[in-house]
Amino acid sequence: AAGAGFRLGQRVHAAGDPRRSGTVRYLGPVDGHGGDWVGVDWDGGAGGRHDGSLAGRRYFAAAGERSASFARPSALSAGIALPDALRLRYRVDDFTKEEQDEMYVFSTSQKRVSVELVGTNKVRDKLKNFDELSCASVSFMGVSSAGSPEELQGLVPNLRQLDLTGNLISQWQDIFSLCQALPSLEVLDLTNNTMENDFVESPLLKNIRVLVLNNCGVTWELIEKLKVPFACLTDLHLIWNKLNIITTPAGNFVQGFDTLRLLNLEDNHIVSWDEMVKLSYLRSLEQLHLNKNKIKHVRYPSNLPSSGSLGDVAVPAFEKLQVLLLGSNEIEDFPSVDSLNLFPSLMTDTAN
Repeated sequence: AAGAGFRLGQRVHAAGDPRRSGTVRYLGPVDGHGGDWVGVDWDGGAGGRHDGSLAGRRYFAAAGERSASFARPSALSAGIALPDALRLRYRVDDFTKEEQDEMYVFSTSQKRVSVELVGTNKVRDKLKNFDELSCASVSFMGVSSAGSPEELQGLVPNLRQLDLTGNLISQWQDIFSLCQALPSLEVLDLTNNTMENDFVESPLLKNIRVLVLNNCGVTWELIEKLKVPFACLTDLHLIWNKLNIITTPAGNFVQGFDTLRLLNLEDNHIVSWDEMVKLSYLRSLEQLHLNKNKIKHVRYPSNLPSSGSLGDVAVPAFEKLQVLLLGSNEIEDFPSVDSLNLFPSLMTDTAN
């Protein structure tokens, strides 16, 4: 079959190289070359040989001029499930030096020889389960799915922090599944996973406090949807997503996210401060990180309705904002600097 089990839109990595990832854009024959091929648009806009066209024929449109290439199915990997990645990562690396020494002795030729010693059972127990594991990182390991929820819960029932940076996960259902399987999970880092910008239905995930979506290709329309499952977030990191427009479904202000204390929008090509004014009534917002954008002017929105979006309660805009980071923007005018004094709770600002 064409593509040998791959599907259009699927995230893959080069076999043996989980750091070289891309998206399947074509499945089928290539003129002048026998057999089945997979057309891949590699991440980063480079790393390929062409733009999706070869010998005068267009097969697909790639993101960059040299970001695409054709590969045999055997040269690509569809990734592994999260439980398998956890086992691969922590089977060996989780041992202390003392535990490793309990497993081996050195022969006269300085070769390590496995031996049975008192204490080896302790090591075996550590191999069998990760009950004590509270923080785990499986970054750049080719994780493409959450796997079995029951298996995941049985493996790391007490996991509180999970770093999934640079993997192949793209579907939110996988994220919802793993969050439900891990009720102790509070911090989830999905940096450098190309996430889909929609999902059908979602559970309420009260356990997740910190969500990192740096360089995930997300839109603000998706963020508006994510505030339903992730209603209890305190920290949301959205660096490098080109989120220069805040699109709200109703009214002029972002609503919901009632517990959100920190919003990180650094390096998002933001030009207009008017877009940031839409965040005026995030009722718990204490920190707004806007470094490395293209903002030229800042004005405290003193002319907004005092009730904002909070009904009858009169609250000032950015009522609880204490930290506003504006480093590496294009602010040069004095009124912008002066206006920082008008923010009612501001304690720290960097505008240079």
